[in-house]
Amino acid sequence: MSEVPENLKYVKTHEWVRVEEDDIVTIGITDHAQQALGDLVYVELPEVGDELEIEGGCGVVESVKAASDLISPIAGEVIETNTALSDTPELINNSPYQEGWLFKVQLAEDSGMDALLTAEEYAEFVAYED
Repeated sequence: MSEVPENLKYVKTHEWVRVEEDDIVTIGITDHAQQALGDLVYVELPEVGDELEIEGGCGVVESVKAASDLISPIAGEVIETNTALSDTPELINNSPYQEGWLFKVQLAEDSGMDALLTAEEYAEFVAYED
């Protein structure tokens, strides 16, 4: 069973969102997603300053099995990326909710946060998907 922390929000494309402060959120991929992908070998993240749209493509993760597009769960401006992932993409496999975070976003006024799933809703979705 995949880990689904209660303090995060989720989307059905398997990204998670952690609310920080001052309308800033951290985004990553879920434990379920990294397990399905397998050993990650490459990560392409958005650039700092990029404006993300809800459900817009914003990067790629590649594993030994497949490549998968990253889909932005919210709208806003990228203010930081996890540069450690360029040398050690396996951080996502080892710690998807802590060291393996992908990027941070300053939320737009109409960010889409209200549409995100709770941990319980995401866990039910994943159970149904399996």
